Amino acid sequence: MARVELRGIVKDYGAVRAIHGIDLEIEDGAFCVFVGPSGCGKSTLLRMIAGLEEISGGDLMIGGERVNDLRAAERGLAMVFQTYALYPHMSVRQNLAFGLENMRMPKDQVAARVAEAARMLKLEPYLDRRPRALSGGQRQRVAIGRAVVREPRVFLFDEPLSNLDAELRVAMRAEIAGLHRRIGNTMIYVTHDQVEAMTMADQIVVLRDGRIEQVGAPIALYNRPANTFVAGFIGSPRMNFLTCTVTARDAEGVTLADVHGRVLRAMVDARTLAEGDTVELGVRPEHLHPDPDGYPVEIENVEQLGGESYLYGRTPDGTALTAHLSGQTGLRRGARAHLAIRPDLAHVFRADGSALPRLRLGELEAAGPGGPVAG
Repeated sequence: MARVELRGIVKDYGAVRAIHGIDLEIEDGAFCVFVGPSGCGKSTLLRMIAGLEEISGGDLMIGGERVNDLRAAERGLAMVFQTYALYPHMSVRQNLAFGLENMRMPKDQVAARVAEAARMLKLEPYLDRRPRALSGGQRQRVAIGRAVVREPRVFLFDEPLSNLDAELRVAMRAEIAGLHRRIGNTMIYVTHDQVEAMTMADQIVVLRDGRIEQVGAPIALYNRPANTFVAGFIGSPRMNFLTCTVTARDAEGVTLADVHGRVLRAMVDARTLAEGDTVELGVRPEHLHPDPDGYPVEIENVEQLGGESYLYGRTPDGTALTAHLSGQTGLRRGARAHLAIRPDLAHVFRADGSALPRLRLGELEAAGPGGPVAG
């Protein structure tokens, strides 16, 4: 196991800077997930840690040692890729053992490590099969097992579940999280899927355009996003945003008016705002609920999932609004709904996108750091 530190990490491709001075600390034994849209730099950052991409500037520390100039094989890491990259002519047992045999490890140690990895990943019934006789999930477990047998200081995962179907991805998320609990090694995991990030991570790093937008525990980022980008990226469906104008502020929050003059309240620290300022009111779909005095929405689509329902509609000014309701609903396409916004659960963002602190947090929300970091 090892602590990983990135100090001012930069990556340049000629005149183009892809990674802009990343500062990050990943504690020993943490499960850290890099998440963000395509092109944000998450895979590039992982490959720099792995030694597969040259570091243009800054220091990469693993276990207190600067490793910028060490080859990938010398860093004590193991990487699992999006593609399984198994040897098709070898059995599962041979695939697991191959890397150790190349290291000239004694046969009894190789056998012991392979047996332990197979037990841990429930691969024992498949040890004598070849990859073509395995399902996608079984192949991915073999790929993970090939990393496990090396007993690395840090595991690196580059979108390992992208090629699996939805049901199998859910199962594999649980397996990887369970593996982390059992072995306790530091793990760094890259994904574009914020659901994977929310369900697996101890620490999420949200990236955009080669910069860190926010670092924190999953629920902290959900409850206290640093800006509109994080607020819109973390949470599914994404947060709703309504453009409003500040009409008044006091110790209990801020009073806002939308483009039609409807009055809305949010319990945020509004001391830095002035009357007349334009802000974005953010509300998550699950924090909307039907109320005769609520916000008017013309329903364009309804998704009924039995235990929950999703309403997709537009406000009178054409702003898209999504509501996530518990249970079933009698609302249909073309109907008008009135949805209330709880002021204690609303978010307010300044014109530059930065969030105002909320005044009241529940007990669960108060747990864990989630503030923005410089990156």
